[in-house]
Amino acid sequence: MRITGGNLRGRQVIPPANLEARPTTDFAKEGLFNILTNSYEFAEISVLDLFSGTGSISFEFASRGCMDITSVEMNTNHATFIKNSMKLLGITNGIHVIHHNVFDFLNICTKRYDVVFADPPYDLAGFADVPQKILNAPIFKEDAILIFEHPASFDYKEYPHFLKEKKYGNVHFTFFSSEARKIEQ
Repeated sequence: MRITGGNLRGRQVIPPANLEARPTTDFAKEGLFNILTNSYEFAEISVLDLFSGTGSISFEFASRGCMDITSVEMNTNHATFIKNSMKLLGITNGIHVIHHNVFDFLNICTKRYDVVFADPPYDLAGFADVPQKILNAPIFKEDAILIFEHPASFDYKEYPHFLKEKKYGNVHFTFFSSEARKIEQ
C-alpha cells in the first residue's frame, strides 16, 4: 500500500498478512484524489473515513494537508494498525482514530464533515443500503459529499443524491450530494 500524493508521496505501509481489509488500489486512489484536488483545499476541510480498514484513505488526506480527519474502524486489529502506521509515517496529529461500529457511530456523531468516504466490506449484509444509511445521518456540512466505494455489481445512478460515478479498474466510486437533487435525464 503506497501513498500516492502529498508530502508522504511514495511512502509505503505494509499491512500484515492477517489483516482482513481490502485496501483501495493505488490506481483508484490516484484517480480519486485527482478529482478531489480540483475541488477542495485540503487544509480547510473535515473528512470522515468510514470502514477505514488499513487507513489508506485517511493517510492520503493527511499527506495532502488535511488536519481534520476522523477514521472509524470497528475491527480492533485494523484500528491498531492505523494508529501504528500513523506513528511510522510521522503523522502526529490530524487523524483521530475511533474504534467503533460505523452505524452506531453515525447515531451518536455530533460533528459535521465536508467529505465522507465509505468503503464497507463488499460482503457486508445490506451493502446496497449503506449509502442511504449514511446520507440519512446528520453528519454533513452544507454542500458536503459522500464518496462510496463499491464493486461493479451495484449501481446508484437512480438515487436522488447521485452526482457521478467514476471507475478505476474494478474499483467504482459513486459520489453523492448531501442534499437530494433532481437527476437530469
